[in-house]
Amino acid sequence: METPTKPTPSSEKLDQQCINTIRFLSVDAVQKANSGHPGLPLGAAPMAYTLWTRFLKHNPTNPHWFDRDRFVLSAGHGSMLLYSLLHLTGYNLPLEEIKLFRQWGSKAPGHPERGLTPGVETTTGPLGQGFANGVGMAIAEAYLAARYNKPGFEIINHYTYVLLSDGDLMEGVASEAASLAGHLKLSKLIYLYDSNHITLASATPVTFTENQAQRFEAYAWHTQSVEDGNDLEAISNAIVAAQKETERPSIIFIRTHIGYGSPNKQDTCAAHGSPLGIEEVKLTKEKLGWQVEPAFLIPEEALKNFRKAVELGKQLETKWENKFSLYEKEHPESASELLGLIHGKLSINWDANIPEFPADEKGIASRVASGKIMQAFFEMIPGFIGGSADLNSSTHTELKNVGNFENPSMAVGDLQGSAEGGWSYAGRNLQFGVREHGMASISNGMAAHGGLIPFCSTFLTFSDYMRPAIRLAALMELNLIYVFTHDSIAMGEDGPTHQPIEHLASLRAIPNLIVIRPNDANETAMAWRIAIESRKAPVALILSRQDLPTLDRTKFASAEGLRFGAYILSDVADANPEIILIASGSEVDLIVKAKQKLIEHNILVRLVSMPSWELFETQKQEYKDSVFLPSVKTRISVEAGVSQGWHRYVGDCGEVIGINSFGASAPGGVMMHEYGFTVEHICDCAIALLKKNNHD
Repeated sequence: METPTKPTPSSEKLDQQCINTIRFLSVDAVQKANSGHPGLPLGAAPMAYTLWTRFLKHNPTNPHWFDRDRFVLSAGHGSMLLYSLLHLTGYNLPLEEIKLFRQWGSKAPGHPERGLTPGVETTTGPLGQGFANGVGMAIAEAYLAARYNKPGFEIINHYTYVLLSDGDLMEGVASEAASLAGHLKLSKLIYLYDSNHITLASATPVTFTENQAQRFEAYAWHTQSVEDGNDLEAISNAIVAAQKETERPSIIFIRTHIGYGSPNKQDTCAAHGSPLGIEEVKLTKEKLGWQVEPAFLIPEEALKNFRKAVELGKQLETKWENKFSLYEKEHPESASELLGLIHGKLSINWDANIPEFPADEKGIASRVASGKIMQAFFEMIPGFIGGSADLNSSTHTELKNVGNFENPSMAVGDLQGSAEGGWSYAGRNLQFGVREHGMASISNGMAAHGGLIPFCSTFLTFSDYMRPAIRLAALMELNLIYVFTHDSIAMGEDGPTHQPIEHLASLRAIPNLIVIRPNDANETAMAWRIAIESRKAPVALILSRQDLPTLDRTKFASAEGLRFGAYILSDVADANPEIILIASGSEVDLIVKAKQKLIEHNILVRLVSMPSWELFETQKQEYKDSVFLPSVKTRISVEAGVSQGWHRYVGDCGEVIGINSFGASAPGGVMMHEYGFTVEHICDCAIALLKKNNHD
């Protein structure tokens, strides 16, 4: 969007009226809810107004227009600022919803939620997450533009704007993301920093005295300062300068005053996270020349000015659609491919080249099988892009011959670890560096942008670094994939710091996250199919470092059973089993061998492979009962992780073989033996449990 002509006294008056409309719509909603954060909207309204009315390319009647600019309120506690902007500019967020701010069923929840409120790009509130999400959105824009733009057709050409706070910059995830963004030279990234010098419990001089501008200059960002957060022209000029910067992401430090206009609470912690109070609301309105009553006042002239966004947005999208129609004629294959990504459609035979692995007693590590599977399908999914936290060779996640995602101006001749296929924004391998938290949050932004299915990878034990972002991905129902390898104490000599114990249980505790721990290469192939096709939930693939035997599927049930979460791998003929052995991942081979031993004792055994609790819990009760026969009370689960949670499947008469302590440093085979993951131990437990239950 173009900057306006020099303001006139009448336009300045209208600007001020519009800014105060944002301020007091926000303040009144917080006061009515008796809950919320009025300070940020009061102080940041001028910068938000400037961005939204002079620069932001969007269409309120179609929040999903693909070439819109993305706006992220990383300081999500100031959510009423965003809700006010959405309502005033014409999004489907009626005033009635704003009056229900923070109430049950409202589309104006306490912090912005993607998928609930039209126009909200990503769920924010945990500070720093929106900062990193913005980096992911800029990566998505750069990749899609590099792949699909043609001479004369800039089909993908938009900015990502982020409004952030002091708290965002204090969180470590912001540092990780900022460092990578500067390295990648993501110049379509523009951040507005609401520098009000106040946090929830203190002032920034108490905890945050670094030179933030120098910090970002060291990250290779373009930095500017605006000394007066009410100076619309200075803010406009800074945004224009940021747009003209083509080699660096930009951050604009804007000095504001939290709770601006509040006679008793401006520039104090009291303005941050509590309503002003009825009397203080009255005094603030009077000080800023605003009509005290009624609440939720929206002057007609101000609304008319805001609603210009509706017609302008329609025009912008129509112009883009016309250009896209010409693009389709000139570049039909690219246009068809891009439309498929925009609408989240997979080609019919996207998985046709995924191999079927032959039976093999030695087998293959599921991380290695996963790498082979990725190579077999990724070319069929042009939106599949990602990488690892500097662990490609260990997690087997590098996509071959498609290059690294890098600014093409990078001099890479002497760099090690560069992917075959060169360096450009069209590269599909993201080198995240040792930045697990940033990697996960950036991946969230890529998925939220649309058009991509991102993946990211590290060792399972380091999923702890990523948990806040994984939780938000699950909350947002994002389609992205985590590849976690080195999944148990069997990884061996690196010791307890690197051996996951509680991590499976921790991930399974996150609602709407699908966790899959396959038992061999063919289950791994099926797990990848589930992960790619999962449109409403992220998927965590839990993979082994050590080789796992590839089961002979002529003797055991098909790996297709993984789709059900748990399935009967092997059963007894013409009789009910006496005992059910259950396992996931590498421990499935143990129960397979244990069954062979138990048969020698004339014990009837059913084997159940249970790679995914989450998929199993979506099945009908009839199916669940067919797998875990209610009449068979003697059950044993085997998994190299904490026992927590398994009791729901083994029942009161069952037993869990797990690990409820940290590991040690020793070869993987020794570790498994010392912690009781042996055929002999499983058989001993089975025989003893049968005796106990039969006696009882």
